[in-house]
Amino acid sequence: MSQSLANILIHIVFSTKSRQKLLPKEIRLELYLYIAGIFKAKNCHCYQVGGVDDHIHIFCSMPKTISVGDLIKEIKVSTSIWLKTKELTSFYWQTGYGIFSLDFLHNQVFCHTTALHIRSQGSFTQK
Repeated sequence: MSQSLANILIHIVFSTKSRQKLLPKEIRLELYLYIAGIFKAKNCHCYQVGGVDDHIHIFCSMPKTISVGDLIKEIKVSTSIWLKTKELTSFYWQTGYGIFSLDFLHNQVFCHTTALHIRSQGSFTQK
């Protein structure tokens, strides 16, 4: 095969430092659009982003050109800087994260349920 193919679907979850309620509803949609832009720049597809005031969920595909850790680091660093420009000067993400793989080909219902779960977290965006 002369090309490399990948279809890696993941569900990412991470929270604010000490689970502080630092993400006001008024900023979340803009934050989710910002995160979707990060994915677009990395040639990833972001299917759903959502969350509440102390954590977010991301349902996306992983590119074959970047590691999970590097992608999450970029999301956290970029969004922290961006949020601080939005008057959230004491904003920080928690150090860890959760990541779960999804198998779309064998379990389309589970992938759909994951997207619905993220959507039900509060305000959301779909790309």
